[in-house]
Amino acid sequence: QVQMVESGGGSVQAGGSLTLSCRASAYTYDRPCMAWFRQVPGKEREGVALICSSGRCTDIPTSETERFNLSQDKSKNTVNLQIHDLRPEDTALYFCAEVPEYDCNSHSWRVRVSEYKFWGQGTQVTVSS
Repeated sequence: QVQMVESGGGSVQAGGSLTLSCRASAYTYDRPCMAWFRQVPGKEREGVALICSSGRCTDIPTSETERFNLSQDKSKNTVNLQIHDLRPEDTALYFCAEVPEYDCNSHSWRVRVSEYKFWGQGTQVTVSS
């Protein structure tokens, strides 16, 4: 059983920064990627950003390239998501999931959320104005 463990969330003031970490106990895809999602009560889980272990595919929204930064430590199966200039609308429970590289290449990972099997408990980010 693959385990995903998210950490690094917290309560911060608007304008602050946080680094969220996700560690996978193992990967199941030959070409794995790690995707971050977030969810607020009553809404669908939405894709935030993704990075593939190979380095061949990364997906960060164009509007967020200055606020979001992804990094990975392959030796530890860990991916970090750094968020700068946090805003109240970033408040959510953040999750990570393993995603196959072909879903990154096809830009389909944001809509195939229900197909991903292994999720952690999430880490809460709360941003106050």
